[in-house]
Amino acid sequence: MEQQSRRISPITLFMLCMNGIIGSGWLFAPLYAAKIAGPASIFSWLIGGFAAILVALTFAELSTMLPVSGGTAHIPQLSHGAFASFILSWIAWITTLMLAPIEVQAVLQYASMFFPSLMHEAGGVPTMTLWGYTWAAILMMSLCLVNILSYRGLMRFNFILFVFKFSVILLTIFAILQSRFIAANFSGMLSTTASSHGWQAIFSAVATGGIVLAFNGFKSGVELAGETKNLGLAIPLSTAGTVIACLLLYLGLQVCFIGALDPASLKGGWQNLSFTGDIGPFVGIASVLGLFWLLKLLYVNSVISPLGAGLVYVTATARILYAMSRIGYVPKFLSRLNRQRFPVWAIVVNFVLGMFSFLPLPGWQAMVNFLVSAIVITYAMGPIALMCLRLSLPEKKRPFRLPAAKFVCLLAFYCCNLFSYWTGWETISKLGIVLSAGLLIFTLSLLRGSIKIQKNELKTAFWILPYLTGIISISYLGSFGGHGVIPFGWDFLIIALFSYCIFKMAIGSRVILDSKVVSDFLISESAALEHG
Repeated sequence: MEQQSRRISPITLFMLCMNGIIGSGWLFAPLYAAKIAGPASIFSWLIGGFAAILVALTFAELSTMLPVSGGTAHIPQLSHGAFASFILSWIAWITTLMLAPIEVQAVLQYASMFFPSLMHEAGGVPTMTLWGYTWAAILMMSLCLVNILSYRGLMRFNFILFVFKFSVILLTIFAILQSRFIAANFSGMLSTTASSHGWQAIFSAVATGGIVLAFNGFKSGVELAGETKNLGLAIPLSTAGTVIACLLLYLGLQVCFIGALDPASLKGGWQNLSFTGDIGPFVGIASVLGLFWLLKLLYVNSVISPLGAGLVYVTATARILYAMSRIGYVPKFLSRLNRQRFPVWAIVVNFVLGMFSFLPLPGWQAMVNFLVSAIVITYAMGPIALMCLRLSLPEKKRPFRLPAAKFVCLLAFYCCNLFSYWTGWETISKLGIVLSAGLLIFTLSLLRGSIKIQKNELKTAFWILPYLTGIISISYLGSFGGHGVIPFGWDFLIIALFSYCIFKMAIGSRVILDSKVVSDFLISESAALEHG
């Protein structure tokens, strides 16, 4: 008999994850990626999409094997113990906490075209005014209320958003392609790949142009696995399946965007690309082409698309905090469920803390650059945990089993480290602040006795120290905003060797699991969701 807590069908989870992926990324990333890499940004999308599919496939096996709510926190706990789990779940929580505010920021940037009082320019970056901050609070609160009040309402609203967003994107692609397509705008695409500078731009666009973030919503399926039916179909469909579907949409958007540009706007170079409606590139293009019916749809979608993604991020982020509370990393009241079986206090706390994220990182792209550097570290746990659990629990039932797992996991881990490196030293250096805050909270939790760590758990988590230190050091010495000690080209080899060593070290220091312990854990988590 299907447990009541498993109430999300495969198609519903697919739509939830699609809504999480299709947020502000499609509204802004084609412009920012083109500014960095020009027409070669097509390659940036292919690279980013391919790597995201690899990572998503590793989480697909993990989440079908360990279907729990807030898998990002629980999976590293099982593979490497409490200390490793805390560090990685802390990073995951902080980054996902900021995703809903990013979507709200995108809404306000669009809305400022009609209501200039919402934003003002500060150092060339669109920044919220006090009035804009007030509206950000209203929108954030609305997303939280939808999550708290009704499960059926949440699912119905999600379905409406999915149909609308998907339809508008397809209409945008076909309408713009039919109205104007200038093949000459793609003339520099292949020549860009002939130089190291060109490839540097392509890789930078992946990390700093919003491309990595544009695929991020697939992790929502990992956080909601504990509430999902038919895992063998639902999880692969909602992780790798959504990434593939969205990659096709993003490629179509990037092609139609580049093809519709007036060649006169490119005379100053791609990096200086600017036109009316720069705050929303497709709005500007539709206006220039006289597609006023599309213009109206895009205005509506500029609010609905990011808010739809924000709604899903509120849902997923609450599950991470819920799981952290269940483990004991944060206070127990955060794992309390309401009658709808939503972690209401986790949602409330995330709302309060999420509002603060608008202050230090004004502007959509500033938020994106910081988040990508941290998000990919949580992605890296997927390939590592998969190989650890393959060795520790070889007989455990896996509704989805990843073929060629050793090769795929190592390649996915390497891609994660490249993404982090490509964000640049200026962004990577800010990670220290997040990690320091996390270690302080962890220490306080140890002192008050809510977390108990055995000596062997420190040993199993030891690989994290050289991993994070290595990522920061290579970025500092590298050619992406660093000091250039490691030249472009050689950095790929160094990161490959570094990735291999850390990968082997992490697998070698895994926790040795007992299958009964895992079974009891899954029963306990299921019961907690069932009865609150």
